[in-house]
Amino acid sequence: MVVDGEDSEDDTPLEQTVGGAVMALTFLVGFGLMFAGVPYFWVAFPVGFAGVLPMSIGAVRWYQQRADEEPTEGTDPLDELRDRYARGELTEAEFERRVEDLLETAEGVPERPDGETRREPESE
Repeated sequence: MVVDGEDSEDDTPLEQTVGGAVMALTFLVGFGLMFAGVPYFWVAFPVGFAGVLPMSIGAVRWYQQRADEEPTEGTDPLDELRDRYARGELTEAEFERRVEDLLETAEGVPERPDGETRREPESE
């Protein structure tokens, strides 16, 4: 299947499954309407193949991209913040605020997993 100029060799199993399901549903609806005697049965084919199929593949790719961006359970939240700051997703002020929030939620935890001790807040 070619969607957006890409071959099916690059499709993930989820994209292939969703694409196959949409194509099967399009054929089922189109031919079902034809056998039912609906005069405009042919409308199901352009709607299915030119509308629903590309939108479903796009939704799958969006879902997979979002799933790839989410931190995994073993990811250090501070490393994730650093990565987002480096990519420009966070401003410096937002980065520092979130780091402070992380430190506040880590109260009572004297050491990080890498053995480095947590910095105590400076008193004014």
